[in-house]
Amino acid sequence: MRLKIILVLLFISSFQSAPGQIFNSPGAIKDDGRFAASTKQVNQFFRRFNGEESKEGDKRYNPGDENYRNRDLRRSFINILFDNETSDLPVDLKREFLNYVTSDNFPQYLTFHGGEWFAEASTVFTYGGRSQDVVLFLKLQPEGLGYEWVIENVLFEPFKNAFDKPKGDQKKFLHPLSHELGFMNLRKAMQDDPKPESYTPKEFRPDYLSLFIYEIKRGNLKFVTVKEVKYHFFQIDKWYFELSQFNRPGFNTGWLISNLVKLSEGDKEVVLKYIYDSN
Repeated sequence: MRLKIILVLLFISSFQSAPGQIFNSPGAIKDDGRFAASTKQVNQFFRRFNGEESKEGDKRYNPGDENYRNRDLRRSFINILFDNETSDLPVDLKREFLNYVTSDNFPQYLTFHGGEWFAEASTVFTYGGRSQDVVLFLKLQPEGLGYEWVIENVLFEPFKNAFDKPKGDQKKFLHPLSHELGFMNLRKAMQDDPKPESYTPKEFRPDYLSLFIYEIKRGNLKFVTVKEVKYHFFQIDKWYFELSQFNRPGFNTGWLISNLVKLSEGDKEVVLKYIYDSN
């Protein structure tokens, strides 16, 4: 439990602002102008992470090409794929991650259609005549001969607040002999109790996605805009990282790793609960 608490604290701390640096081999600062261009697209992040494009970004490498997934090329690229200006990512942690994914014996690569990564879109909808923040989680799934993005989860505060199941002595219940009354006491439970979720099983979890779709179909939820998008990656064995977009002056811009966590057994579930706000 202590390890899990530390993990979550590390996850949260990565959002705090602190100066960073680009590292190379033991502690050296690397500044190569050829690598300074912004990582403008998520697909380009994949290519750079895997070492599948040239230093200048004007040529893509394919299997069989001499420089395809070249280890030195990958190390140089990954050095500049971290947010080194605002994310408090320890240099030693970044170096450990770099060495792990570029190891000689078992290098790790990202696969676009490999699963274990998903998008988090912060959006705005109107609901009840007011602008409301809605967080949508999307994943890729096979469709026909290709793939499509689909919404797999939603965070919406009004939905969450609507399901506040009482606990302990505060929770009302249907008497175990209710069946002898033909369950006529359901009338009182459904009409008089403002907390009908009290009469659901212990394992009950509201299906916010179905509610979300239902409210859209009824015309109560209307889309306005997308404010921000970021991505969560669990593809690298024993690691989690977050990918965010940074629009700012300088070289350290575009799609960059904004959070990095080394995972132990059981930690993935802790991080997912944090992301989905399902603790």
